[in-house]
Amino acid sequence: MSGNRDAGLVAIILFLSILAGFGCVRAPHGAETGYRIYQTSASGDKLKLITSTSRASDLKEVLRIILDTTEVYQQITGFGGAFTESSAHLLFALDPQLRKEIIEAYFGDDGARYSLTRTHMNSCDFSLRSYSYVPLEGDTQLNSFSLDEDRGDIIPMIKMAQGVSKRGFKVIASPWTAPPWMKDNQAWFGGKLLKEYYPSWARFFTRYALEMKQEGIDIWAFTVENEPLGNDSHWESMHYTPEETADFVVRYLAPELKQAGVSSKILVYDQNRDEELIKWSEILLKDSAVRSAIYGTAVHWYSNTTNWMPENLDHVKSLGPEKHILHTEGCVDAEVPKWKDDAWYWKKEATDWGWDWAPEHLKKDHPKYVPVYRYARDIIGCLNSHVEGWVDWNMILDRQGGPNHAKNWCTAPVIVDTASNEAYFTPLYYIMAHFSKFIEPGAQRVGIEQSSDRLMSTAVRNPGGEIVVVVLNMSEKPEQIEIEINGKIVASRMDAQSIQTIVLNDQFK
Repeated sequence: MSGNRDAGLVAIILFLSILAGFGCVRAPHGAETGYRIYQTSASGDKLKLITSTSRASDLKEVLRIILDTTEVYQQITGFGGAFTESSAHLLFALDPQLRKEIIEAYFGDDGARYSLTRTHMNSCDFSLRSYSYVPLEGDTQLNSFSLDEDRGDIIPMIKMAQGVSKRGFKVIASPWTAPPWMKDNQAWFGGKLLKEYYPSWARFFTRYALEMKQEGIDIWAFTVENEPLGNDSHWESMHYTPEETADFVVRYLAPELKQAGVSSKILVYDQNRDEELIKWSEILLKDSAVRSAIYGTAVHWYSNTTNWMPENLDHVKSLGPEKHILHTEGCVDAEVPKWKDDAWYWKKEATDWGWDWAPEHLKKDHPKYVPVYRYARDIIGCLNSHVEGWVDWNMILDRQGGPNHAKNWCTAPVIVDTASNEAYFTPLYYIMAHFSKFIEPGAQRVGIEQSSDRLMSTAVRNPGGEIVVVVLNMSEKPEQIEIEINGKIVASRMDAQSIQTIVLNDQFK
């Protein structure tokens, strides 16, 4: 009797194995088939590994995405966020275990694996107060220079990230303003750098880079000035014209960095992608002396909530084909964060600064928007328009959207409550991870075509040969997609309001 029972059991197992082999329950997936699919959706998925790609009965149409790996574009620098005093202050107000979890989530191999970051040189709006590394008025030789303001928060946060990051990450440093005593209005906000202090201000950059290096932190690049068009009333800022920028870079900053043996790259502009980007680029990128001194152009996204302005990015690239474009700041601005409310981040309820303050002729550029879409759409659009890296703003903020001494509240991918020692990973964290976790520094964008504009997509080839495709479905219904590459097809069902990252291994070369 026992022998018959065992034989029957073997027969059942064999039958089930045959069914599985025909894939009647699940589509082929995983290491054996050469691809992995991850989804984040309004329905609750968060970087979920999708193990079934079977088509729903109601999905009759297939949307096709065709990759051309022989068509290659820009090399990717990385993705990440900013080390601000606000973020660092909050991090160290949490208990050590939660602190570690957040840093691991951003920089660890099991997390988002951030590879490109930014920090502020001197204070910014997301500082607890205004400060300069050279507080002594008239100290043109920078004898009073000290990083002590950052030693209790920003520097330890960067060091923590370095300790868990196996991939490593680059740091871009940006000044919001020179010390007030170097400016014509003697104030933290607005005003211009007095010409007599150009040499001292250039030396400030090299001193910062050298002091940070002593801390074990390399400054990969500087932007000349955060948002040089200025802000005259709320937080640290300083005005430049493009001509003044050219003069400062060519005659002062670039020679000073070179003489000091500092290899940090120089990025110009560092503001929005609107018509001012065209104006500045026409002046700076047509100047051969500037072009030889700089690495490229830095851009922000605040001039429009729905349009990444591809035509402007295309124009910048045409003016300096050998130069680089990096997005250095973007966030859900002018909003107090929604706490543990994932649904809000998928709804068209957010408003930005322009909702209230934009002039009438620009109101159309600042409608209500879906935060998740704003991030995903902008990153995909930027990648498809020559941008090589994309940096979010604050990594951590509190439930008010600060601390911020200018009361300029914003949202971050991770929101914390220090009183209760809690952290909320918003859907924005997972959207960032769809790019930063899977697209490696040195990846190269490849050609991509779509059969429908109901999707947005981009694709890269990682240095090791993997192909990474990111697809955004903003519609209210699921979509069936097929990715064609080198004569092979990968099918996937996308939920309504979802983003997927599809990783194809070298079987698809």
